[in-house]
Amino acid sequence: MKSHRLARVSEAIREVASETILFELNDPRVKGVTVTRAEVSGDLQHAKIYVSIMGSESEQKLTLHGLKHATGFIQSKLAKRLQTRFTPMVQFVVDDGVKKSLEMTRLINEALGTDVQSASAGEASPNEEPSDGSTAERTAGG
Repeated sequence: MKSHRLARVSEAIREVASETILFELNDPRVKGVTVTRAEVSGDLQHAKIYVSIMGSESEQKLTLHGLKHATGFIQSKLAKRLQTRFTPMVQFVVDDGVKKSLEMTRLINEALGTDVQSASAGEASPNEEPSDGSTAERTAGG
């Protein structure tokens, strides 16, 4: 099958799954879920929906259990949208990429924060007034 068709079907599955989870699913277990991407097999029989779940490990397991419980409902929404011969069997997979990138960003900011603070310790902060009385000059010219 052509790869661009698979990409279109994958994108449609991602859209339908995210809209259904966000707006139509009334399960209190399912919260803090972001659908990051979807992958479809070449024969359109199986689909993996990658989700990022915020929260602790136990909250993630509970949310994933709720998503697995709602699989049939999400597949029925997919069947209406896709109108293909077969509706793909949906499987939810936890995507840790978002959490890992947030952790890396935090570590980088932490490392840069210590360097930036030590480098700017001798300089005045941008909000402080200059000691030579040139406030009007700074506001008029800046």
